[in-house]
Amino acid sequence: MFALVSPRRACRIALTATLLGSLGGPVFAQKGTDLAGLWQTENAGSTVRIARCGAGYCGTIAATPGPGLDAKNPDPALQSRKLVGVQIMSAGTPSGEAFEGSLYNPNDGKTYAGSLTPKGPDTVEVAGCVLSVLCKRQTWRRIR
Repeated sequence: MFALVSPRRACRIALTATLLGSLGGPVFAQKGTDLAGLWQTENAGSTVRIARCGAGYCGTIAATPGPGLDAKNPDPALQSRKLVGVQIMSAGTPSGEAFEGSLYNPNDGKTYAGSLTPKGPDTVEVAGCVLSVLCKRQTWRRIR
């Protein structure tokens, strides 16, 4: 059967539940590493700025060696554009510890299914896949 609870006890229970609820959310939300910042690609050829983008992250080229043109882009009108400022990663779908989406590879002008996986506070693994089977992976390091 139901036990009657005094109004004062009911107020304390409600206050405790509210405090626990408000504290629990941020604790779980901060569990992962924030990947926002500047990252050096594996071959040290480019610097990518990763920023929050919806529920995940986006990556934009911040610096490239040489002229840094999008010469391999399949659209002839874009082949003379500078790569600095071009968004090459959209990983907006959380999947466990990783984020899934798409990656544009300016080295071949193709867009791949991709993922961004934190491997530590200063290391991420970026993977681009064809048919979800053939994947090429790179390890990027955070620039301090």
